[in-house]
Amino acid sequence: MKNRAVRALLCGMFCIVISGATIAEVSAAPTAGVISAIAGRSASVQTAAARETSKGTADAPVATEGETTTETAGTLTAGATSGVFASLAPAAEGEAPAAELTGEMPAAESAAPETTVTGTAPAAAETPAAPEAAQTPAAETPAAETTADTTGTAPASTPTTSSGVMQAMANILSETEAVPQQEKTEEAATGAEGATGEEGAASGTEAAEGEGKAQTGEAAGEKQTDEYADIGIATVTDFVNVRSEASADSEAVGKLYANNALKVLEKTDDGAWYHIKSGDVDGFVSADYVSVGDEDLIKQASNRTATVHTETLFVRALPSQDSDIIGMVPDGEDLTVTDETYVDSWGWVGVSIEEGSGYVSMEFVDLDNRYTYGETKEAEEARLAREEEERRAAAAAAEQAQSQSKSQKSSSSSSGSSGGGGSYAAAGSGSGGSVANYALQFVGNPYVYGGSSLTNGTDCSGFVMSVYANYGVGLPHSSSAMRGVGYGVDPSQMQAGDIVCYSGHVGICIGGGQIVHASTPATGIKVSSAYYRDILAVRRIF
Repeated sequence: MKNRAVRALLCGMFCIVISGATIAEVSAAPTAGVISAIAGRSASVQTAAARETSKGTADAPVATEGETTTETAGTLTAGATSGVFASLAPAAEGEAPAAELTGEMPAAESAAPETTVTGTAPAAAETPAAPEAAQTPAAETPAAETTADTTGTAPASTPTTSSGVMQAMANILSETEAVPQQEKTEEAATGAEGATGEEGAASGTEAAEGEGKAQTGEAAGEKQTDEYADIGIATVTDFVNVRSEASADSEAVGKLYANNALKVLEKTDDGAWYHIKSGDVDGFVSADYVSVGDEDLIKQASNRTATVHTETLFVRALPSQDSDIIGMVPDGEDLTVTDETYVDSWGWVGVSIEEGSGYVSMEFVDLDNRYTYGETKEAEEARLAREEEERRAAAAAAEQAQSQSKSQKSSSSSSGSSGGGGSYAAAGSGSGGSVANYALQFVGNPYVYGGSSLTNGTDCSGFVMSVYANYGVGLPHSSSAMRGVGYGVDPSQMQAGDIVCYSGHVGICIGGGQIVHASTPATGIKVSSAYYRDILAVRRIF
């Protein structure tokens, strides 16, 4: 609004000069007054701009000021040149009329009624620009020292009215345009600073989030690393006692056997004992017999198994349903996992059976890690009592079976049921040796999946079950279940009559490091080395 008012006023002045106003009508004194008024106007514009910037719009409305300026400009006449220039001053809010600022212009007093000002606050005493404008050096410059400038850009001291007015007009115009431009620049700078601050805050937030994510990633890494931190394995060849307190003199509450897994609850201050829990056993064990946090050892101590949950599972040569079937496994059987390469991609897992290594569909098995655990003192006593009872019953059944065998007086060569078993003899005596010799009678007879006939066909677990049934011992028709019958012995200590368990297979030890077993449909019942495959367990009945 202010800029438009000044422009309108200047245009009126320019029209007066162009319309033929003569230089003679303005004396040297009025000329100095005009220039002084223009200079005062310039200073007032700067002062008003500074005040407006600092105070905002809290003072008199700009619209009133614009209306006053327009009314003043409308009263200008060609015959009152001095009055025209005297009316420039009231354009700014709070300034006194130009006639009061230029005391050297007596003509301005007579022109004052023609330039009536309304709505302009008489605050000249508060405006420091007024006395500075009254002392403008241009009024003291002699006219003889100036020369006409045809370009219209004469110095401010030039007494020529037309060129001096145009110069003053140009100066005022540039000053009035500079004020809003400066305000825009300051606003832009303020906005830039705000944006920079926001961006900086955003960057700080992102940095904090990134740091938080990094810390989360580190925490996840630590969690993965600590997965086995409190897991231990008993590193003994036989067993170690678990005690009620961290002292060798305290009571034994249980035992840890070779490769039993355990969880460390705490460690004593001197590091000599661990408070552990393994199965039902809870107590203290010497740190000399336990390895903690060894991932490789922990994995070695576990048995990765695939448990069958369908009536009959085909085991194929390759991980494909179009591949050849190499064997069949019954429901509930636990197979040792040999290859997990194709579990995620194709849905097949490699397992070990009597016919060799093959693949089964993940749709019909569950994978699991199997560990063995410690035994409490009470559980051990109950187990030993049960095994002793089973041993006595088996011994009595074996003695009765031997008596029946002698009375039959049948030779191995004439017995079709033996299939050549007479060429083998068990390396042992007693009840276990009797069981082994009885089993050897059926070598050469056929293998039939799911069968239990020693003469017409049987599978591996059916063979062991039927042999022991002859001695009055009932066993399950499952190779996996037979890992829990009787009591366990170390493979290096196995003897004739012991049950030797493998992944998906089972046989009977005949002594001398050999077994008799119903192997495959291709081979039937035969004798093999006991170590032809990895032994999972050895169980003793007699």
